Amino acid sequence: MISSLKTYETVTTEKVKVWFKAAPTSRFPKNGGACIKYKDKQIAVFNFAREGRWYACQNLCPHKMEMVLSRGIIGEENMEPKVACPLHKNTFSLKNGNHLNGDLEAIATYPVKVEDDIVYVGFSE
Repeated sequence: MISSLKTYETVTTEKVKVWFKAAPTSRFPKNGGACIKYKDKQIAVFNFAREGRWYACQNLCPHKMEMVLSRGIIGEENMEPKVACPLHKNTFSLKNGNHLNGDLEAIATYPVKVEDDIVYVGFSE
């Protein structure tokens, strides 16, 4: 059974209580994503190498409730980093989770930091 969207909550740097050690940077494709698991959550982590930035969001696409966003295509729209769902091309902001091409519910986003070539994702619990 797929987790409810309610288990995902956008986390800002100010809300971080736990920096979860996800994996070495080498485990994430350049200009692409990979999925990690934190407790009962699947989290998509993106290495936006051409921008020199990292992003994380829930892996669950709210359109068809599929765990697929980590396999989505990343890019920009009006200077906004985004991920496109690989199934139906719904796009979401990697900064704030807003749905950029329709009226779906926003997805949860998480802060990411890299220290000593290790990727950490911030969680509020």
